[in-house]
Amino acid sequence: MPIVVFVLAAAVFAQGTSEFMVSGLLELIAADVGVSIGAAGLLTSLFAGGMVVGAPVMAMVTGRLSVRYSVTAFLGLFCLAHVVGAVTDEFAVLLVSRVVAAVANAGFLAVVLAALPGLVGSAMVGRATSVVVSGVTVACIAGVPAGALLGQVWGWRSAFWAVAILSAAALASVWMMFGHVVHHSDSPEQPIRREWLVLGQWPVLIPVVAGILVNAATFAGFTYLGTITNGIAGGDRWVPLVLALFGVGSFLGVMVTGRFGDGHQPRIIRTGTITLTGVWMLAAVLSHTLTGVSVMSIVLGAFAFGVGSALIATIVRTAAPVAPRIAGALATTALNIGAVLGPVAAGPLVDRTGYPTTALWCGAVFTAVAAGVALLGHQRRDSRPVERVRADRSI
Repeated sequence: MPIVVFVLAAAVFAQGTSEFMVSGLLELIAADVGVSIGAAGLLTSLFAGGMVVGAPVMAMVTGRLSVRYSVTAFLGLFCLAHVVGAVTDEFAVLLVSRVVAAVANAGFLAVVLAALPGLVGSAMVGRATSVVVSGVTVACIAGVPAGALLGQVWGWRSAFWAVAILSAAALASVWMMFGHVVHHSDSPEQPIRREWLVLGQWPVLIPVVAGILVNAATFAGFTYLGTITNGIAGGDRWVPLVLALFGVGSFLGVMVTGRFGDGHQPRIIRTGTITLTGVWMLAAVLSHTLTGVSVMSIVLGAFAFGVGSALIATIVRTAAPVAPRIAGALATTALNIGAVLGPVAAGPLVDRTGYPTTALWCGAVFTAVAAGVALLGHQRRDSRPVERVRADRSI
């Protein structure tokens, strides 16, 4: 595995830390800039929205740039956004900096994922994807708690400075390692907008839809995991541990999938989505005890992120030969649509029932539908393969 893949994972670690650490800093930020907790919550929702919009837009904007220039530009913009966020006293400026950071984050992931087949070869895309995605899981385990600790000791701005420093270090390393110009495509004459027509082909559409549903389940359940734990334990002292256990499970799931996924991705996706449906249901049943929640947090993290990373690799591997400049954007956009959809769907159900465990049942429903989509894709496995999009025909 090229060392640059691990450097890219370190950059993703900084970005993942930034995405999730704000939830632990909301009270500090709100008190410092003089807004309500609810208003401060816009810092997380706008970041998610920026990720959804940023991936496809940035993939199109940088479609003809080299990977070296694209990833360093996005990392530089991400770093600058955190410097601005760390020094500003205006909440509006802080909000804008979070949107800019999200767009840069999404663009970075889109370019990196699309570049993996060229960096490691098609046969190792699954393993390389798992290494890159592991940056997010490690952020959940170590980065987010560290950000919260920095905020408590030196103020929330110190957490933003830490992310900026990590991003700058990764930027310098990436620039040096991408010593030659790597292009997204060998067919620059094809308009990039036509690459989006690949979504009309079943081999690409199936994993994209399944990725949206699996990640919707993940974020529907994860959003209320702390609330569930708090209700059981009668306080929040066990919440960090349970969330960390989810992160540990996520890391293990990504690593196992990366080790075996390249040769067995279709099987992992089919059996994984079916099994994950049962795991969500079992978690809902066992969520009345702290032991049950703790154990199932590890299992949920492992299966959710294991299946999710397999879907990312499948999207990239399937789309890259015919839509090289937007293959990473497809994967990134699918996952972030799911990240928005899950909490939006689970929230009203939790409010109506009054039980946060409803979010776990919601996760089961999402993954059950994803399993059906994956089985549909398996039944169509003999259909014609993905074809290169031409200017003189539609799909």
